[in-house]
Amino acid sequence: MKKLLYSQKIAPFVFVLPFCLSLLIFWLYPLVTGIVMSFQDVTFGSSTWVGIQHYQKLAKDPFFRTAVFNSVEYMLLTLLLLVPIPMLLAVLIESRITKARGVWKVIMYIPALTSVVISGMLFRLMFSEGDGGQMNQLMQMIGRASIPWLKSKGTGWVALLLLCMWRWTGVNMLYFVSGLNSIDGTLYESADIDGASPAQTLWYITLPLLKPTTVYVITISVFAGLSMFLESFMLWNGNSSPKNIGLTIVGYLYKRGIEKNDLGYACAVGVVLMIIALIINFIQLFATGTIGPKKED
Repeated sequence: MKKLLYSQKIAPFVFVLPFCLSLLIFWLYPLVTGIVMSFQDVTFGSSTWVGIQHYQKLAKDPFFRTAVFNSVEYMLLTLLLLVPIPMLLAVLIESRITKARGVWKVIMYIPALTSVVISGMLFRLMFSEGDGGQMNQLMQMIGRASIPWLKSKGTGWVALLLLCMWRWTGVNMLYFVSGLNSIDGTLYESADIDGASPAQTLWYITLPLLKPTTVYVITISVFAGLSMFLESFMLWNGNSSPKNIGLTIVGYLYKRGIEKNDLGYACAVGVVLMIIALIINFIQLFATGTIGPKKED
């Protein structure tokens, strides 16, 4: 037995066994079970096969369409905010003009350590419709009337996107900082010798060599945007936002599966969410050339 464990042929499998088991138990098994349950009516202790009935119901469900539209819109807006802004901040922090880089990195990362629950509660108080809310106090300082921020989509989403940026800008910035540190410094020295301007250096050296990091940040941002739930839930203090302006796909899944105990229908919502996320990410991976046929030089 000891010889078997210490065998060079067996040892690699022993080392990867914990990962394989966790993948099977905590990812593959729930995935397959969720797909199967999406074709069933599930109650406590029993289940009934209903075929594609849940998916047919989803196609006609106006609340689900609202949730999909909100989630996709949130994902696109966060991509516009949480890819270029952290990238530019990373370039600025790693530039020669910035002092105390470590301090700035810590300051930018601290919000990510804050609980989403606490963050959502703080932003709900900041954007409360009463005169005591910090944002309404600012409005009064510039001579404007108080605004019911969270009761309309335009102002409510300002609060939601600010919450998202506050928490995740520093995280994405550190990803880009890591990508910048992997770029060979001699390339920048050669650009300086050739008289390249900072804009030319950014466009012809930094951005192309940051492509792997950019693709990674976009990929995780797509999944994070589509699966957003707790930020909206805490900001509006539940799933009952005015006119469902804060309802997301995961929020609707929670509403049907947990609040209404309709687990089969909730699993169908989850399967559709997975398909949407995979389609969007495959499109962006093909568009960026990460997968698919490679262009010949």
